[in-house]
Amino acid sequence: MPRKLLLCLAATAALTACKGEPEAPAAAPAPATDAAPAATAHAFSPEINEADFGELVKTLASDEFEGRAPGSAGEERTVNYIRDQMQRIGLQPGNGDSWFQDVAMTETTADESTVLKLDQAGKSRDLKFGTDMVIGTRSGQQEVKIDGSDLVFVGYGVDAPEQKWNDYAGQDWKGKTVVMFVNDPGFHVNDEKLFDGKRMTYYGRWTYKFEEAARKGAAAALIVHDTAGASYGWDVVKNSWAGPQYDLPAKSDPEPRLPAQGWLSADAARQLFAEAGLDLDQAYKDANKRGFKPVPLKAKMSVDLKSTISEKTSRNVVGVLPGSKQADEAVLYMAHWDHLGKHEGEQGDNIYNGAVDNATGVAGILEIAGAMAQQKPAPERSVVFLAVTLEESGLLGSKYYVTHPTFPLDKIAGVINIDAMSVAGRAKDMTVTGFGSSELEDILKPLAAKQDRTLHGETSVQSGFYFRSDHFNFAKAGVPALYADGGEDLRDGGVEAGRKAAEAYGRDRYHGPKDEYDQATWKLDGTVEDLQLLYGVGQELATAGKWPNWYEGNPFKAARDEMMKGKVAEPAAK
Repeated sequence: MPRKLLLCLAATAALTACKGEPEAPAAAPAPATDAAPAATAHAFSPEINEADFGELVKTLASDEFEGRAPGSAGEERTVNYIRDQMQRIGLQPGNGDSWFQDVAMTETTADESTVLKLDQAGKSRDLKFGTDMVIGTRSGQQEVKIDGSDLVFVGYGVDAPEQKWNDYAGQDWKGKTVVMFVNDPGFHVNDEKLFDGKRMTYYGRWTYKFEEAARKGAAAALIVHDTAGASYGWDVVKNSWAGPQYDLPAKSDPEPRLPAQGWLSADAARQLFAEAGLDLDQAYKDANKRGFKPVPLKAKMSVDLKSTISEKTSRNVVGVLPGSKQADEAVLYMAHWDHLGKHEGEQGDNIYNGAVDNATGVAGILEIAGAMAQQKPAPERSVVFLAVTLEESGLLGSKYYVTHPTFPLDKIAGVINIDAMSVAGRAKDMTVTGFGSSELEDILKPLAAKQDRTLHGETSVQSGFYFRSDHFNFAKAGVPALYADGGEDLRDGGVEAGRKAAEAYGRDRYHGPKDEYDQATWKLDGTVEDLQLLYGVGQELATAGKWPNWYEGNPFKAARDEMMKGKVAEPAAK
């Protein structure tokens, strides 16, 4: 999910998320099968075009693929289809002699009859799953019991030494349940002097908040939901945390994990604070002041969380176009193939097809692969085309690839990530999520100018889109990564039309069963222009000798500088 206009631009008015957010597929597991999708009579051509792109999306987002949930029959159809397309294009297996990279995963399905029991002010009440809260575990344990844990409000749950900010200071957190707000300090009071102003930092992401609570030794953590701070409504939280949740096995991930973690609805949180003699609105103000101290909520939380646990394997799909001169160096295109699967038991249409998110991205890298395979002269560097799994579960497929790369990270010149492409039509601009990050933008800018387009950052900088798609794992490791597509200022209708399209997607289709391929309404001329630009970036990047870096001041530059010591690098663009 988790970024820009795409079609899925999180328009300021809508404040909806556009990517896997929160990241957890909700699909019932199905017996694995190697069944291939129905044959198609479509004749693909080597150039990037609307007909080929539409055919790929239509197939990947069809009901036959059942929402592409990891560990399901839909996965088998998906990864085999992607492999078949890579073979058709003329790529070679990208993981040794295999097209696939196995990604071990733990599937955890919480019992949705679970209740959180609160004892507060001499009264006991139950919070219901899906209505008042959602909760889960990453521990791999079938039963997690927490009995009488003290609830403590910890503001934004941030420990940021460089910001001189520590919401956890001065207490032992063992056995306690921490309650916190989503987003960064400063966000809810519009204080531009705190953290990075309106732009969300990683401290604002819910993933960080659970990670930090685990590092502090808490028994559980609960985030208070608000639509503006999260950039999506409660229904997105409820839908995304229902059903099977996926994670890398704890043994392969050294980071500490909480026994239990989840979200509180705004109404449930307001009552919790009121019973403690606190006003939630005032708490938002207090949490944004330097020197904030944790506040006991005069409540104890108990939960008996039962989950069904199974160990499974999902797969990344990897194809490579070997380079003509420097085959040991690579450019990497990436898109996640997974979505939210089939919600058994839901009335009506219960297949979450994920057409925009992210059949468009997979179709995009395949279209670029087809063009590169035919280009003359051939790329000097190898070009990797990576379709990753488990993005919706926390960017896990790309996380695994970064720790088990098919090319050493210091041999990857750059990464281009495609996630949820715009299907709203041609635009006068292009959105670069995390604008101002790396010299890859120096390659993109003149290419965009040839299309009479300008570059800018995402509109909803408060939504933290930069941390919500697979490029982030490469960025953390130091590899320059570009995440760009779409635009806000449409050539037909301008900014107003672009924002209306984004708002409609976020409201009606994002992470729901209505995200389906629609030939009648999709405008793919703009999508093709976006793909041509991203193709052009990879084409130039595949020239041997070019080693773009992060811009000065970027937090990922130090890691890249360290891995590239001793290399002679040409500038990314002249």
